[in-house]
Amino acid sequence: MEKISPPQDLAELMSRANMMAGLTLAQIAAPHGQAVPADLKRDKGWVGQMIETELGANAGSKPQQDFLHLGVELKTIPIDGAGRPLETTYVCVAPLINIQGLSWEQSLVCHKLEKVLWVPVEGDRQLPIAARRVGTPILWQPDAREQALLRQDWEEIMELISLGKVEQISARHGEVLQLRPKAANSQALTQSIAEDGSIKLTNPRGFYLKTQFTARILARHFG
Repeated sequence: MEKISPPQDLAELMSRANMMAGLTLAQIAAPHGQAVPADLKRDKGWVGQMIETELGANAGSKPQQDFLHLGVELKTIPIDGAGRPLETTYVCVAPLINIQGLSWEQSLVCHKLEKVLWVPVEGDRQLPIAARRVGTPILWQPDAREQALLRQDWEEIMELISLGKVEQISARHGEVLQLRPKAANSQALTQSIAEDGSIKLTNPRGFYLKTQFTARILARHFG
């Protein structure tokens, strides 16, 4: 599979993203010699990886923005027929130890969400994956209100983690940002802070954007 070089600047990135709009996933995959999976049960990240490949993203699974040289994170977002997001959006793994003194500005969540290229993709379960079309891309930066909401949720969740209450955090916590288990299965374990300040084992957690938040972003652009 031929590797596409990263876009030189923001204009080139947006040009590539706009050229994908209206194409099916089969049309995008074909030039890369990629077979489209029949379903996404085993290939959950396939759509995102295909879009990354087409746009020339080079971060892979590294904990940094997908287009670090442009300061842009790429997020594909499955939408229904009315243009509403069908699921929450994964942001990054949550740190569960060595978090003393970590501020919102230094956090990976803040870094990842500084500037996001949203690429909507049809996600209706009835549509074969090959036939699903890519929508018009959106380049988004959180405004002051969105930034404040994200920061507030992040700080509240991180405070609970630092107090050893990670097990008590549910997906209902947070107005726009939530913490959920993030692992292939429940056997995966990582270190976290216990209530007495010692270290215990728990399932890895990830930060996710709630659908109401991403729905507002899409609605504002496609209104």
